[in-house]
Amino acid sequence: MVQTIRIIGSGRVGSAVAARLRERGFALAEDEADLVLLCVPDRAIPEVAATVPEGPWIGHTSGATPLSALASHQRRFGLHPLQSFTRSRGPEQLDGAYAAVTGESDEAREVGSWLARQLGLEPFALDDSERVLYHAGDLVQAAGAPPEALLPLMRRVIENDFELTGPAVRGDWETVEAHLEAIRERLPELEPLYRALADATAELAVR
Repeated sequence: MVQTIRIIGSGRVGSAVAARLRERGFALAEDEADLVLLCVPDRAIPEVAATVPEGPWIGHTSGATPLSALASHQRRFGLHPLQSFTRSRGPEQLDGAYAAVTGESDEAREVGSWLARQLGLEPFALDDSERVLYHAGDLVQAAGAPPEALLPLMRRVIENDFELTGPAVRGDWETVEAHLEAIRERLPELEPLYRALADATAELAVR
């Protein structure tokens, strides 16, 4: 049973997750915990995971990063809130949103789904092999996610005055290229559109 949780990362997602767990009465640990959740940039996940002792459950909140990024940890899962986050809002950003849960066993998926519900999210299962396609925005249904999962995301984007987020804004071109590779393999006709949108987003972000 999970009683203590450690959140690593205090960005937009990490701060909202930590605030929600405090609301729910969870003890947030600074070091040892029953469950460790990494809310860090995608490229930092392998390095940070390597600093966490094996034993507790460990998960990350990345949409595109595979579970293999959690290295030698056996008790691992992915939990990606399908939502747009801003620092000007609090844990209410999680309310009613969906979450993609990935695990390599029934127990891992159960733990990820349990945590999602504690956060106020509606979990759905996502195969690890479909993560990159799912993370490429409008292709979530092609990856097996429920189409209704996009509704809370679209509402929040509007409420946040279309504040730019995503890998192109962060300069995470490795993730963008991974998206393009997945699109090229499964839905090649959409590659020009995705490329144009990524370029336009990056241009807007530097203005």
